[in-house]
Amino acid sequence: MKSWIVSSKWIIATLLLVFPFYSAFADGQTIPLIVAKSSGNAVSYSLSIKILAIMTVLTVLPAVLITTSAFARIIIVLAILRQAIGIPNVPSNQIIIGLSLIMTLFVMAPILQKINDVSVQPYMQGKVDEQKAFESAIGFVKGFMMKQTRKTDLKVFMELSKMKAEANDSYPLLVLMPAFITSELKTAFEIGFLIFLPFLIIDLVISSVLMSMGMMMLSPMVISLPFKILFFVLVDGWSLVIASLVTSFRF
Repeated sequence: MKSWIVSSKWIIATLLLVFPFYSAFADGQTIPLIVAKSSGNAVSYSLSIKILAIMTVLTVLPAVLITTSAFARIIIVLAILRQAIGIPNVPSNQIIIGLSLIMTLFVMAPILQKINDVSVQPYMQGKVDEQKAFESAIGFVKGFMMKQTRKTDLKVFMELSKMKAEANDSYPLLVLMPAFITSELKTAFEIGFLIFLPFLIIDLVISSVLMSMGMMMLSPMVISLPFKILFFVLVDGWSLVIASLVTSFRF
């Protein structure tokens, strides 16, 4: 009975969404795609198409956030840090993701400010069209990605794609994005390795002491965990890690 009620609700909701479009087509009307076309190549689209484009962008926003911003490096380093301390569930995934998002906004703030000043505000005031605003915004994002990407990674993906860079070293976004992610993974693992070393030394020292005392049945992780937490708190580890992550990005 409950399943029938739920299915009937979905059917009613679908009919309510489809009915306006059905009535429009039944009356022989069409949804306008283009409102006006200027003398040049610029084309102005209708509000419905703009809303559809915005909704499409929102669906792929998580992928865009990972592949074009500082989010990937930050969350990988924080995950490695949590594993190095030895508490896989503390901080929780929600806290790690939230902290990564906040730090990503902090790192990307200069880029977002430039995009707002050069692309968003002129577009809102009607000074530029959608195409020019989008191209200028993408230019700032590509500039940030280029500064973080290794030349060797760019070369690899350029050879795989069989493309050629332009005269001003402007790489296609299809090549720049995988090269950027590959470089971010390398950098994140390098930082994670340096963070892991002090905790590994503490584990080795505790394990050697327990072995020398003949305490074979006692897990070294149980003894080393309080010492690692104490060491991390005494050196103000969170501030050091966050400051190191922020300064690791080139601008």
